[in-house]
Amino acid sequence: MLIVAIFVGVLLVYALLSERIANTPLTAPIIFTVLGMMFHPHWARLAAAGVTANVFLSVAEIGLVLLLFTDASRTDLQVLRSIGSLPARLLSTGMLLTILLGAIAARLVFPQLSWSEAGILSAILAPTDAGLGQIIVTSSRVPMRIRQALNVEAGLNDGLSVPFMLFFMAIAAAKIEGGASSLLQFMGEQLGLGIVVGAAVGLIGGWLLSLATRRGYIAESFRQIAIVTLPLMCLLLAEMVEASMFIAAFVAGLAVQISFKEAGKQSVEFAEEWGQLFNLIVFCIFGMVVMRDWRQFTLASWIYALLSLTVVRMLPVAISLIGTRLSPPTVLFMGWFGPRGLASIVLGMVYLEQQLHLPGEATIRFAVMATVVLSIFAHGLSAIPGINIYARKVAALGASAPECLDDGNLKSQAASG
Repeated sequence: MLIVAIFVGVLLVYALLSERIANTPLTAPIIFTVLGMMFHPHWARLAAAGVTANVFLSVAEIGLVLLLFTDASRTDLQVLRSIGSLPARLLSTGMLLTILLGAIAARLVFPQLSWSEAGILSAILAPTDAGLGQIIVTSSRVPMRIRQALNVEAGLNDGLSVPFMLFFMAIAAAKIEGGASSLLQFMGEQLGLGIVVGAAVGLIGGWLLSLATRRGYIAESFRQIAIVTLPLMCLLLAEMVEASMFIAAFVAGLAVQISFKEAGKQSVEFAEEWGQLFNLIVFCIFGMVVMRDWRQFTLASWIYALLSLTVVRMLPVAISLIGTRLSPPTVLFMGWFGPRGLASIVLGMVYLEQQLHLPGEATIRFAVMATVVLSIFAHGLSAIPGINIYARKVAALGASAPECLDDGNLKSQAASG
């Protein structure tokens, strides 16, 4: 109870000073990860009680399920309709190259890993974290077009990473169990049933919410609660049929928009409050785990972490932005600010929960942890200095620079040119 009391106390202090802290390099993930590291001496007591791993996984799963549903439900699909838009480039060419380059780097740094294990590691670390990069996507000093691209990318790439991780896990499982039948069965259960569960929950839930709203059956105060039940229902139903709860939550968030357009607004309001609490709990427990395993991190783990946050992220982003006429400072800025956080932590936990017992399991675990903890501090501490430097560079480009125009103005400019 002492740990819980201290956590709540720090949470209160952070909330009271949040506006002031927002102007400093001390982000919420840094503060609560450090808090978890300080709690490390109490780890043995929690582990003896048998609650640590289960609580960590449960909280992390709920947090990611809510995040995936929220991100999907508030996504304006019109933004992705044009393949030339920045979010579409980052989520297609950029993401595919990130997974490919991440797997190649994993094989080079960890030659003991198989290609399927390297793919698992790369897919776990492919998604970026909007929470860690919140100061970037909310800063008025960063051009709106750039902020929107990074925000949409972070909102959708966690859901898009799940199928890749499951695919590589299925290949690894098929090698262990033998035969392609286990691969097809695993993919069918995780992906196929996940899509079915998500579509059913999203469509039916959206229709019921729309009907209740039109007829005045639902009180305003319960509308958010009704929305939140949908991703939780995805989690429960997916568990029952052994489907992917993350695929289900993501699909449900997209499907609910079909009949209930207000779903995004309602879910965002919830995510900004309670979703943040789940995230901070995860970072705190993550800090405890990092300190517990600190001495087992190898030099190779840190080398891969550095590559993952630089070359593996920045080169694909640069390639995906070819033809956009964005300046080198913008390409560098977008490439660097691709932090790894909540999604990678949860996907790593989900991988371990499957208990595939792959030879490279420990290597994957430590590489993920090293990358996330490095990202928490590197991206958090560099955010404000990075914004300051980038803002000066953009100001020197002038108002007509591609960074400062929306897609509509860019098309008009191209047509007149």
